[in-house]
Amino acid sequence: MTGAGLFADSDLTDDAFLMGRLHLWQPIRGYRAASDPVLLAAACPARSGQSVLDLGCGAGTAALCLGVRVSGLTLHGLELQPDYADLARRNAARNGLAMIVHDGDLAAMPAALKTGFDHVIANPPYYLRTGFPSPVAGRDTALRAETPLAVWVDAAARRLTPGGWLTMIFGTDGLPEVLAALPPRLGSAAVLPLCPRAGKPALRCLLRARKGGRGAFRLLPPLVLHDGAAHAGDRDSHSPHAQAILRNAADLSGWFG
Repeated sequence: MTGAGLFADSDLTDDAFLMGRLHLWQPIRGYRAASDPVLLAAACPARSGQSVLDLGCGAGTAALCLGVRVSGLTLHGLELQPDYADLARRNAARNGLAMIVHDGDLAAMPAALKTGFDHVIANPPYYLRTGFPSPVAGRDTALRAETPLAVWVDAAARRLTPGGWLTMIFGTDGLPEVLAALPPRLGSAAVLPLCPRAGKPALRCLLRARKGGRGAFRLLPPLVLHDGAAHAGDRDSHSPHAQAILRNAADLSGWFG
């Protein structure tokens, strides 16, 4: 164990992302990253030499996937839960990626983060706080939406430099709130629906918006994540586009134009 209240090695699994280009420790019990942070990283248009802030970075998955795809980035993360913040630091170190992780709440941003970033990325919790909470505290905090999406957008807008980009992934039911929160500071928004299969409703979406952007809103053709009409046994059914992102660290620039 690295400290009081932090994850012990026996509480963790060692998981490979991007076909082994990134190895992350994740808690056996608690929030475990799947495809969302990898898709978020693929949608961020960061270039070498730029700075990136990951709001609610968890164990560091999105920022570190981005760091694997684009070298020379200055990576920062903000995480509410100290045990996950510590894990993000450990994951960055083991993968040889420089990432400064700050403990804190996005509604009361640490002073060290009150500078401009070229990019802000975010994967906010997406389940409403209804019903019975998960018995695993870290999973419940990571997945259940307590802070409104508008607050996430506001926090991002405040941290972006003029011309900087916000990239978010969230449940499609949150799209009206996010779009309403963009003006007047953020514009040139584009939304990429993420469909589990062809012909199925999009359950999540990716959004890009630019600080000071004046371009028209664009709703893009959907990205279909799985082939076939339904799940067919224990095999990989990801579409070729999804495989390129999840396995080979491809970016999504072609989808956003």
